[in-house]
Amino acid sequence: MRALVLTGPGAAEVQEVEPPSAGPGQVVVDVERAGVCGTDMELFSGEMSYLRTGRSRYPLRPGHEWCGRVAEVGEGVDPSWLGRRVVGDTMLGCGRCDRCRQGRHHVCPDLAELGISRGAAGALAERLAVPVAALHALPDTVDETLGALVEPGGNALRAVRAAGLEAGERLLVLGTGTIGLLAALFARAGGADVHLMGRAEADLRLAADLGFRNAWTRATLPGLPWHAVLDATNAAELPAFALGLAEPARRVVYIGLAGTPSTLDTRDLVLKDVTAVGVLGGSAGLAGAIDAYAGGSVDARPLVAATVGLADTAGVLAGRRPSGAGPGPKIHIDPRQ
Repeated sequence: MRALVLTGPGAAEVQEVEPPSAGPGQVVVDVERAGVCGTDMELFSGEMSYLRTGRSRYPLRPGHEWCGRVAEVGEGVDPSWLGRRVVGDTMLGCGRCDRCRQGRHHVCPDLAELGISRGAAGALAERLAVPVAALHALPDTVDETLGALVEPGGNALRAVRAAGLEAGERLLVLGTGTIGLLAALFARAGGADVHLMGRAEADLRLAADLGFRNAWTRATLPGLPWHAVLDATNAAELPAFALGLAEPARRVVYIGLAGTPSTLDTRDLVLKDVTAVGVLGGSAGLAGAIDAYAGGSVDARPLVAATVGLADTAGVLAGRRPSGAGPGPKIHIDPRQ
């Protein structure tokens, strides 16, 4: 089968590789759509910290935002999974440790991340092997575009839940990339008064198209009480900025990761009695994202600017936008093309 292989920093090619087979407790999925994420781009460029720690190494097969159809089941797997449309969790815990047994498999000490770490082959390929325990079935109302947005949607939904807002309370989302916009959509669906902050006016156009009237730059941001602030950026200075904006005794949520260390003055955290929450992975939000997409309360499809074939993926990873791409921040790959 064809699969995208990262062979070194800045080097990627489509190769013919041995197709996976379904081992005990696994299924093989025909991948129908996969998203390109900032993590994939960092693995491609060589900037990803896992490459320095040895958690990830080349050659590497990326892709962790995906949907597809089950084509093969392994020993011990209910055969009713055959032919079903599915998505899957990126975070693959050992299933045996205390964290996994307590529902915290996304921080398992032996965690393998699909398409990212510990050699777990990813979804930028025609076929993918996945533990059946990681699967979520997709209803017919969730198309391929939304299916491949479930994983980032799960991350965004977890971040919104962590903000702890009641309906009508005010949320400020820092960042207008995929996670920031998804968080805004989920928060709005939950009844929050959502505001967004982008780097420049041009970054706010899609937010306006999505119906967000309260979209600001740092220069125009009004001095309102923010009942929660959600940082979905990769800017090293914004975590401290977010803390400074949050109302006392409320919450600030961090889901973005900067390329260099961010610093917070914990005196500000203590004296404002603010709760700071970090969010890693969408595992606990996947089912909720599917439900929101299926029910129509969140339509994330405008975030996808283009869908291209596997051969175009290296260019996307290098930062080139496909010809005719729309304004959305997300590019999808159809491995069948």
